[in-house]
Amino acid sequence: MSAIHDLIAQVTDPRLRDRLAAEWAKASREKKFGLVFEDHLPELLPLHKAKPRRGDLVCRRDGSIKDVWQVQKIKDGIALCIKPGNEADEVHDRATGGSAAAAQWPIEELLVVRQFGEPIFPSLVPVDAVANGPADAPWHTLIEADNYHALQLLEYLYAGQVDCIYIDPPYNTGARDWKYNNDYVDGNDGWRHSKWLAFMERRLALAKRLLRPESSVLIVTIDEHEVHHLAMLIEREFPEARTQMVSTMINPANVARAGSFGRSDEYIFFVMLGNAAPARLRLAREWVSAKGRTHTGSIRWDLLRRSGTNAARSDRPGLFYPIYIDPNGPRIAEVGNPLPAGTSEPERLPGLVTLLPIRKNKTEGNWQWYPETLKDRMKQGRVRIGGNAKRGYVIYILKDGEYAKIQRGEFQELGRALDGSLIVDENDSTFVRAVPGSQWRIATHDATQYGSRVLGDIVPDRKFPFPKSLYAVRDTLRFFVDEKQEALVLDFFAGSATTLHALNLLNAGDNGRRRCILVTNNEVSADEAETLRAAGHQPGDIEWESLGICRSVTWPRSKNTILGRRDDGSVVSGEYLLGTPIEREVPRRFTHIGFIDSTTINTSAKKKQVVALIDGLPQTLVKCWIPCDHIPARSWALFKARDTLRGVIESLRQEARA
Repeated sequence: MSAIHDLIAQVTDPRLRDRLAAEWAKASREKKFGLVFEDHLPELLPLHKAKPRRGDLVCRRDGSIKDVWQVQKIKDGIALCIKPGNEADEVHDRATGGSAAAAQWPIEELLVVRQFGEPIFPSLVPVDAVANGPADAPWHTLIEADNYHALQLLEYLYAGQVDCIYIDPPYNTGARDWKYNNDYVDGNDGWRHSKWLAFMERRLALAKRLLRPESSVLIVTIDEHEVHHLAMLIEREFPEARTQMVSTMINPANVARAGSFGRSDEYIFFVMLGNAAPARLRLAREWVSAKGRTHTGSIRWDLLRRSGTNAARSDRPGLFYPIYIDPNGPRIAEVGNPLPAGTSEPERLPGLVTLLPIRKNKTEGNWQWYPETLKDRMKQGRVRIGGNAKRGYVIYILKDGEYAKIQRGEFQELGRALDGSLIVDENDSTFVRAVPGSQWRIATHDATQYGSRVLGDIVPDRKFPFPKSLYAVRDTLRFFVDEKQEALVLDFFAGSATTLHALNLLNAGDNGRRRCILVTNNEVSADEAETLRAAGHQPGDIEWESLGICRSVTWPRSKNTILGRRDDGSVVSGEYLLGTPIEREVPRRFTHIGFIDSTTINTSAKKKQVVALIDGLPQTLVKCWIPCDHIPARSWALFKARDTLRGVIESLRQEARA
């Protein structure tokens, strides 16, 4: 028996001992080379407005959420609590000392908590709404909630329907930038990478169910702290996807770091499902180097004679044949047949110049196209004669990729030359139509100039750490939704609402009807939390919630950019580097996820359904169940007898079909 088995055997609590043995057996079976991390106990969710009841897990409101107790009974407003799994009956009063097996506190000092996986009954509670467009315009939605539970709800409505998920998760830098079980994970936490991976794994598993398997993309931004771990996690969770990582500059001035190189960039993972692929877009010249022949603003003609590898006659004997040029054109008058092995001199035709694929070193080479292919593409105008009789003739061809640019309308056909080749107009060389490389160095992606300052202009006196450049997010989304004007985009780490703002810019540019769902919690900063607690406030209090990210940043930015004005009536600039004001924005809903008291569920069958109940909730709630579709007014009585989310959805679907 190993040391770990000896230690497990010494645990006196039989249930805990069995659980530890099972977890170790699982770890022993599943440990493998590559990404290995601990699952950790499920995250804990505080239910600030829930009233403690017998059997509930609770913690002290002024203590750690991980110090969990279970309510054994409640009498006269005092809850008798024991440690989960401990059957001791001794009542303990912290004021008198004694055993820690049990304790009692006033119920107002206790906070109900749930573990992930426990049955909870969420409800969507409307908070606010704003509209500045026609009634049939796309409805965007903001959900204030822990994103894990929001993703569970969204799966009922949008499984397999989301075109793009864009997320900017916590970077796990070691600073106080994210929490696990209500505690900040700092750089001294030996499990910080493992906690982050467990946190992300649960959410990516849900997110995958929302994406369209036939064509969709997951986009994740990250920096160097977790980039390698994230890459392996994505590979494990999305084995069927094509994944590529892009490096993008976000701070040209560099962020100085003692003893290290300055930081100027971060990384973007593109996880492409089905036939999803980045679209060729009209881009500014800075996206693509002007060096080389690939993106010059002109159509590119290549030599018919092959160069590089497999360029010798012996490599492709069937591609060594004569081409006869009439110098009066010049034009191709005749295309000969491949010469037999051992023959280097073709038949001479009177008045015509014979051209063979002879390389610069005077050795025999080969052409890129066979004779019949060459003849067919001459008819398409894809063959051009260069040089002259004195210096020698050269044949150029238009390959499939370049010819496709003409077919797509990127270059306009103006006519034919004397040799039959296509004449096209020249594009503005300051722009290119291309799929760029994996190194982005774009001026407007500067997070300081076009992230922090843009946000500060829209929502003055509100702070948010490191918002993304509005144009960086717009460009990133554009490669995958530019041609999908009805796309559904989800961001479940919404933060400062840059994703919705960027999507509205895309819609404004082409009159698209793309929809956006944002999810964010209402966490306050570490400094604000300390100040609020010192003043006697707790999560759930109005004073606390008003300073949270969702209430103070995400929603105000969304509202201000849609209406074009701030709460004080001042105008928000709408130029956005587009050259024209944004005059068309779209409606927006703001919804909060609350939780229904499970004691209102009176049958065991209902308790087994981890779905949102609506019985007894306000009528306006019904309009939020399908948040991104316009739902006209309807009778509340239709839903009064239907107490599950599934029932509501099915009723709405049947009515829509009718």
